Amino acid sequence: MENNKIQVPIPSVKRFPSYLRILRQRQAEGMEYISATVLADELNLKPIQVRKDISCTGIEGKPKVGFVVDELIDSITHALGWDNSAEALIVGVGNLGKAISMYEGFAAYGLRIVGAFDNDESKIGTMVGDLVVQGMDKLKVFIETNKISIAVITVPASKAQEVADLLISYGIKGIWNFAPKDLKIPSGVVMQRTDLATSFAVLSVKMRKKFDSQSSTLELEEEI
Repeated sequence: MENNKIQVPIPSVKRFPSYLRILRQRQAEGMEYISATVLADELNLKPIQVRKDISCTGIEGKPKVGFVVDELIDSITHALGWDNSAEALIVGVGNLGKAISMYEGFAAYGLRIVGAFDNDESKIGTMVGDLVVQGMDKLKVFIETNKISIAVITVPASKAQEVADLLISYGIKGIWNFAPKDLKIPSGVVMQRTDLATSFAVLSVKMRKKFDSQSSTLELEEEI
């Protein structure tokens, strides 16, 4: 594919997984083609936005037919870099860490959690799925031996920066941070923070707007 040099905007990147979910459903149903309008309707988007997003992959649709489902899946997967399997480790094997470690859906995204680490003696040596929880003293050798470049942090906020610094000193280049804390990292390292509180705040505001709007409409109808 020729989309290696295309810079995909972050908003488009965030929508791509939703496109893939729908495309894989349609693929399983035997559908060969899909239109931007169908994708847009499924996700409550405008067709022009979908076409703009897909154009970033280098794929072109056929007039009155749409996009070839198989080709579009491959193209979006390639644009996201999910066609190259990546291995990662996780630090912090609490409830969230266990859930992430055992989530089978990552395989569809080209991600494999291959190591789990914690400093809690009661957890070291226990199993999380197919992984044996290891102590932090094993972290450096594991990263170097397995050439790991991605780490998932699910430790308490008070320990997050310390863990991040340690991981970076051992050669980690990408951090997926689930700890409720903003981390300071050097320019040579990429970090993505997943903030559950922020997600819930957005949900709360959307619900309030939705129900406030419905309430206003109902009051207006009653007055009429």
